[in-house]
Amino acid sequence: MKYDIICCGVGGQGVLSVAALIAYGAMKAGLAVRQSEVHGMSQRGGAVMSHLRLSDLEIKSDLIPRGEGDMILSMEPLEGLRYLDFLRPEGVLVTAVEPFINIPNYPDTEKLLDNIRTLPGSLLVETQKLAREAGLNKATNLVLVGAASKYLPLKEEILLESIRELFSRKGEKVVEANSSAFALGRG
Repeated sequence: MKYDIICCGVGGQGVLSVAALIAYGAMKAGLAVRQSEVHGMSQRGGAVMSHLRLSDLEIKSDLIPRGEGDMILSMEPLEGLRYLDFLRPEGVLVTAVEPFINIPNYPDTEKLLDNIRTLPGSLLVETQKLAREAGLNKATNLVLVGAASKYLPLKEEILLESIRELFSRKGEKVVEANSSAFALGRG
């Protein structure tokens, strides 16, 4: 088994935190993990992308070849479309519907979402609404992990344990809100 994920978004959206959470869960499950990050102007709202590779065998490279990715997990729609050439034909794009408009010529949001809807393996997630419902506006990335978890080769329990362990230093309220965001994203 191998599973390759491109995590992407804009600086400050928690792209690297999402990759770290999934990687931690995969290691807890006994899988081999490789990760590579591209930060690009991340502190100024620029693109952030992470290659995340999971396998039950040795992984020789950190990078996912174009056309071989199983999932694109995107914190915002334009970044998800940017990396489509990494996705295999039967792969899935899981993305937030809410744009992060950080450039003056950002494309029309409805046109972006319509383009995504035409992809056979796409899942659009209303992350902000669900994060508010969970009680933590910043938990949009955990909503996406929950939505993506249906496709990941990891058990839900492992991911919930990982959330608890990784957020426990921030207090029980934060753990519960992030766990709730995950559950709401999972549906």
